[in-house]
Amino acid sequence: MTSTEAFINKLENLKAGERSLLRRHLGKPLHQSLAGFDLFTGLWWPLREKDQRAPSRETSWLVAKLFCARPIPHKRREHRHDPAPRLATILGRIERRDHGGNQDLERFRNRFDALLCATLDTIEPHLDWALGVVRAAVGKKQEQGLDWAQLLDDLWQWERFEKRYLSEDDREADVRDIRDEWAEHYLNQRDDTAQEAEATPAAQAQTINP
Repeated sequence: MTSTEAFINKLENLKAGERSLLRRHLGKPLHQSLAGFDLFTGLWWPLREKDQRAPSRETSWLVAKLFCARPIPHKRREHRHDPAPRLATILGRIERRDHGGNQDLERFRNRFDALLCATLDTIEPHLDWALGVVRAAVGKKQEQGLDWAQLLDDLWQWERFEKRYLSEDDREADVRDIRDEWAEHYLNQRDDTAQEAEATPAAQAQTINP
């Protein structure tokens, strides 16, 4: 189990009162209250102390609040190399399935673009919107859940890329811009769904006229 997965596992095991405390900190900094600081530090610091590659305090705090505010089931991969149900992938599916009207479609895409353009300091309300969309789809039985560990890993990469981009002294070769990957996953889902829709009439025609 990675340190990221271990952190999500700790979030899943929180008591109702602890979840409520973190949920009330949505949109607020870590130092907003001593109780929130102590709760989060007890979850995050033991993992960080053991593994310096564990996600940063900032990204972990962000995900902890959103996990409690938007209770979407954590969908684990059955095998390590299976593709994760990433946030951008799910949003791409939802766009094609639920947003056919031109005005509604444009609004949805604009919200996703705003998410991609956000910095880590400004991303919280955009993520809250995206997770709200996913939670609604889960409530309708259209989606099963989200890989929260993958989301945390992605945000950790997001932060590392920002720091590399802003610092001329940091040139880590393994740091990638996760936003490019999110855009690719989002667009691939849209294109796959569109291709399926185009293929459906042809398949029906073959059934009628074999």
